[in-house]
Amino acid sequence: MGNLFGKKKRTRVTEQDKAVLQLKQQRDKLRQYQKKISLQLEKERLLAKQLLKNGRKDKALLLLKKKRYQEQLLDKTDNQISNLERMVQDLEFAQIEKKVIDGLRVGNQCLKKMHEVMSIEEVERIMDETQDAVEYQRQIDEMLSGSLTQEDEEAVLAELEAITQQGDVELPDVPQEELPDVHEAGEEKGRERPRRKAELLAA
Repeated sequence: MGNLFGKKKRTRVTEQDKAVLQLKQQRDKLRQYQKKISLQLEKERLLAKQLLKNGRKDKALLLLKKKRYQEQLLDKTDNQISNLERMVQDLEFAQIEKKVIDGLRVGNQCLKKMHEVMSIEEVERIMDETQDAVEYQRQIDEMLSGSLTQEDEEAVLAELEAITQQGDVELPDVPQEELPDVHEAGEEKGRERPRRKAELLAA
């Protein structure tokens, strides 16, 4: 059943992809650690405040020292996260650069093949032949235009105008004689029929 819909194309995972994934996972873990420590520091600050109210200054001082140490750890964690994010960006940009370079490599190979098929000499020859053809046509145009006088040019334009107006279809001439009346033509045919029959019997 699965073959009816075909198999999904698998995306090849490179070592760079794996490295980027691992760096992002480490970054996310550090962020979770930061969130956990931040909540813990807030609780310890409130606890130290409560200890001071209860007169347990030494206990509150010890708790604040611990809090200070954890804050320093958070600062180090910020630096580690920044380094991880910078490394992720560098790796991702390196992957983009590699794709660009691969594209340039393929493009250069195609250009080389095209250059092998059509050399500079071939292009120059085609350009020369094209220029010769254009020059030859120009000379023909000059000869044709130079062999006709102004009167000939006007006659050609007049003929062209006449052809344009008339078109290619030639219509028959309109008859000058008037057409007979329909009733008269019928009566004439009626009189002709007995006369022709009598002539045939006599013959």
